[in-house]
Amino acid sequence: MSAPSPALAAAGHDAPQESKFHLLVQMAMVLAIITGAEVLLVYLPLPKWLIITGLMTLLTVKFVLGVWLFMHLKWDKLFCTVLFLIGLILAGGTAAALLVLFNDHDSVPLTSKDLTSVPIVRTSGVV
Repeated sequence: MSAPSPALAAAGHDAPQESKFHLLVQMAMVLAIITGAEVLLVYLPLPKWLIITGLMTLLTVKFVLGVWLFMHLKWDKLFCTVLFLIGLILAGGTAAALLVLFNDHDSVPLTSKDLTSVPIVRTSGVV
């Protein structure tokens, strides 16, 4: 194999790969620290609303960092990032709409008390 030419090395063509590796390692460390904070937050004696708010905030930060780096949105054109965000907004809106439409009140099983309040219409063959 031939060695890289000095002109390419001087222009910094080998540098992006090395800096990308260091960036990935740093991002992995940041994501591990955020995950540790999430686990710690679950076991702290805090109000439930504060735990859920903290977890959702940390989850959003992890998602944005992961997508930005590991899906290569940092290095892609802005148009690709906009397309990704449009799909993300549509998927999030669909999920939110389904959660509102089919909430926990709709999945409660009928009891015998509920059945007695419903009028039963019997039809016989005789008119």
